[in-house]
Amino acid sequence: MGDRKAARDSEFQSFVIGRWPQLMRTAFLLTGEQHAAEDLVQSTLEQVYVAWRRVGSADDPEAYVRRVMINAHARKHRRRLGEFLAPKDDSGLVREVADTGDRIAQAEDRSALLSALAQLPPRQREAVVLRYWEDLTETQTAEAMGCSVGAVKSNAAKGIAKLRAIPGLAEMVTQGGRK
Repeated sequence: MGDRKAARDSEFQSFVIGRWPQLMRTAFLLTGEQHAAEDLVQSTLEQVYVAWRRVGSADDPEAYVRRVMINAHARKHRRRLGEFLAPKDDSGLVREVADTGDRIAQAEDRSALLSALAQLPPRQREAVVLRYWEDLTETQTAEAMGCSVGAVKSNAAKGIAKLRAIPGLAEMVTQGGRK
């Protein structure tokens, strides 16, 4: 019994260590605040740990954890309709190191992008973050959000349209040949 628990704990710890940066990035993009992102990841991992035997043996444990995180964020948002998604200044924002293939991370003005993202309604924000920042397929995004592929397409399209309508943001993203 003790050996199985130790093995399960070790497997969970390896998962957390390997996925922590991605989980934090997604949580930060959903919440807009470092501390809120840390709280969201922590509460998600608490829920997942309790069910790790089932989660760890799933086909895609990362998708399961992402779904738990989206649900936790949605529950919090439903409770507090006036959720504050971005700080008034960017002093509390995390400065990510750009991934070599991440076009958004290479944008010259991350502050403007994060501020614009924070202006989106929660479901549009979730769809944009998961589809374009996390680069999930429409099906994976729908599973994570607990909705249909059509709802993902609709929310993502509306979110992108709102982002494109923000003055200066479109020019920033298309500079240097990026689209």
